[in-house]
Amino acid sequence: MTATIFDATPCALGEGPLWHPQAQCLFWFDINAKRLYRRGDGDTRTWQFDEHVSAAGWVDATRLLIASETALRLFDSATGESKIICPLESDTAATRSNDGRADPQGGFWIGTMGKRAQSGAGAIYRYHDGALRKLYDKITIPNAISFHPDGQSACFTDTPTRKVMRVALDAAGWPLGRPEVFLDLADAPGGPDGAVFDAKGIFWLALWGAGCIIGHDPAGQVVARYTAPAPHLSCPAFGGPDLSTLFATSATEGRHAPAATEGATFHWPTPFRGQAEHRVIF
Repeated sequence: MTATIFDATPCALGEGPLWHPQAQCLFWFDINAKRLYRRGDGDTRTWQFDEHVSAAGWVDATRLLIASETALRLFDSATGESKIICPLESDTAATRSNDGRADPQGGFWIGTMGKRAQSGAGAIYRYHDGALRKLYDKITIPNAISFHPDGQSACFTDTPTRKVMRVALDAAGWPLGRPEVFLDLADAPGGPDGAVFDAKGIFWLALWGAGCIIGHDPAGQVVARYTAPAPHLSCPAFGGPDLSTLFATSATEGRHAPAATEGATFHWPTPFRGQAEHRVIF
């Protein structure tokens, strides 16, 4: 099914769509423009930051935990106020945050990468119980951070490897053992980017360069495909009153002469139902 445009604002690097289950609105970012967008209930708002921002988890009705270039920040969408919770690779100017998501245990996973996608310059971290801990290093482009609805496993990818990894989680949400390959996308038409699990454990993955969101069942088989008039789809999210609307951000980055629809944020009605995004617990 082909998408319709949810918001036509052209993003150089749209990312991090988050359907807020209390506010009933979609938040998303343009990493390159250093902006956060919000749309819902007839209200569209934009916030400008002084450094790159890329991903968020919700804390309460108005506050988000936002991953910026140098820190995790508590941001209040009602007042526009932001305060640093903890530094995130603030000692290097070469990296920024990228893909991230809250986990079922109230933590927040966030990946970092080189601003020029330098090989192995990034890492994946987890913020939990007031502390930030590195989980994986030597990551080039972290993406697809997502959590199975049973809370017992997480997925992620280092995009250039073209493999989505899966790792078991303990009761507190920490990785158990070594990650294993869940999807080998060596023959896929695009590179693995952002992803999310729905309520039944179907894994929805954006393929950067292919203009589609692909749903994979627990065995890795394709069960559905949604397309959009933008080759660089970056990340999906489920939202709407019953969580059956699939949203996706896109980007004009890397496109010599992008069409007018590229960089927009899209949506599709689906017969599937997403998970409500998990809350970040302080």
